[in-house]
Amino acid sequence: DWVDVTSALKADPAQTARLAGSLADWPSNSTARFADVQKRIRDSISGGQLSIFTNGYWGHPAYRLPPEANLMAVAHYLEALEWQRDVIRLQTIFGGKNPHPNFLVGGMACAINMDNQITINAVSLAQIEGMIQRARDFVEKVYYPDLLAIASFYKEYAGIGAAGLHLLAVGESGYSCSGSPAGAVKAGVLTDGNYQSLHPFDLNRIAEYVTSSWYSYADGDKAGHHPWQGETNPRYTGPPTPYKQLSDNLKYTWCKAPRYDDKAMQVGPNARLMVAYAQGHAATVTLVDAALQKLGLKPEHLNSTLGRTLCRALESVLVARRMTETYDKLVAGIGSGDISTFNPDRWEPGSWPKNAQGVGFVEAARGTLSHWVQIENGKISRYECVVPSTWNSSGRDPQGQMGPYESALAGNGQHPLQDSQRPLEVLRTIHSFDPCQSCAVHLLDMTGSVLGEVTLR
Repeated sequence: DWVDVTSALKADPAQTARLAGSLADWPSNSTARFADVQKRIRDSISGGQLSIFTNGYWGHPAYRLPPEANLMAVAHYLEALEWQRDVIRLQTIFGGKNPHPNFLVGGMACAINMDNQITINAVSLAQIEGMIQRARDFVEKVYYPDLLAIASFYKEYAGIGAAGLHLLAVGESGYSCSGSPAGAVKAGVLTDGNYQSLHPFDLNRIAEYVTSSWYSYADGDKAGHHPWQGETNPRYTGPPTPYKQLSDNLKYTWCKAPRYDDKAMQVGPNARLMVAYAQGHAATVTLVDAALQKLGLKPEHLNSTLGRTLCRALESVLVARRMTETYDKLVAGIGSGDISTFNPDRWEPGSWPKNAQGVGFVEAARGTLSHWVQIENGKISRYECVVPSTWNSSGRDPQGQMGPYESALAGNGQHPLQDSQRPLEVLRTIHSFDPCQSCAVHLLDMTGSVLGEVTLR
């Protein structure tokens, strides 16, 4: 969205190495490395095989980076793909696999035993320590410096793509109904564009609407249902598939419209950082202030296309540093004899109530995630999920409020668009949310067949 891959062919690898070296000390920032990447790009283009870079709007006038910055970014992006494969191995060591790690109820799948070769032991702990250090090095010496450098060419996007005036995050360790979470960052809500005054989070203020969605409620489609009283009754009223565009009907999406206190909430890394910043979390304030000073921006600019993109990098730095602290606590606990991996208090099914309701909140990568369950006579009678991309991609509610995607693009008619056939600026704003529509909607028929597919390029 911000880097022109084909422009990298015009770069001088030696100048690229000097540019990268001025940003951070990273072993692969060499002339030879950048020349090799440039050759790989040239070979891919000449062979007509752009692979992961297919369908890009290369040469678009909205690209601003000089060729050397483009080459540096492409080289580091390819490195990030390799780094990603390494860092997710952390989850496989603890949880058995990635994605969709296998978890036991109440804890992780892998036991801790220093004398057993197939459990978490001294060897695997050493592997974990090395992975964490490599993750931290890459984030602090490549990802974050690169983002600051690239952002300096696109600072006008700090005033583009604001997604409404309300933000929600449930804190560092997720929200607990039974007491305060253990994390240093607490749950909170920012409303009406006031990013200094934090309001306490109340799970009873959440409701989902289907006014603009292809669902129906028994008590009418203008009603708002709390997730514990949620209904999911599909009722498609759109045009026959396949279609090139949707009509102007009131209903136009498979996403429900979650609202908090009847306000459309933005969730994600920028919401988390802005909530943490508002409560004066020291590590967040220090890092955010330093980044904003370098770019000449203010805290309110975090609610923007550039702000959301910047916050993902800032949060990566905070998480990488926190991983080191968490690892040290883990090793200290094991050293003192604590090898427990789950809470056994409710392990025995006979201790479970016949009738109950519960909810779990966590801050997933894309924002606030919650699963809601009701149990009657020992069986699940209702289960609802309110996921990050549903908050952000929600349609309009009975009051006509847009969800974050829509409001970010509407922008009071000020969102830029140079070429309607190559809507690069639109993709920049939507991609700044890191959308995951496969998580926003899970729609199958009674036989398990997929009912529809929409592709966004």
